[in-house]
Amino acid sequence: MSGEGFVVRIWHGRVPKGKADTYRDFLVRRAVPDYESVEGNLGVDILMREEGDVVHFLILSYWESMDAVKRFAGDDYERAKYYDEDKDFLLEFERNVQHYYVAWSSRKK
Repeated sequence: MSGEGFVVRIWHGRVPKGKADTYRDFLVRRAVPDYESVEGNLGVDILMREEGDVVHFLILSYWESMDAVKRFAGDDYERAKYYDEDKDFLLEFERNVQHYYVAWSSRKK
């Protein structure tokens, strides 16, 4: 793969439905500024989907390169990054995230 275009880092987590709004607010207040503080971050989207008593969260973070991802996540960049407060919300801690090179997008960089 040529690695052209930007990179999307995708993280998934699940929280109890009753904690979903508070967790979303936490992510916006704590996690998003952390992502955005790293040189090479192009933005962050937080997606939510209800499934019974659980809400799934996807964080899509956009990066100008894999080097930028590594500045955020460290050398073990495929490993998920968690915050101390996550233990109050998440039902489990998935070990890895996924990365995709964007082949084409109408998203403004």
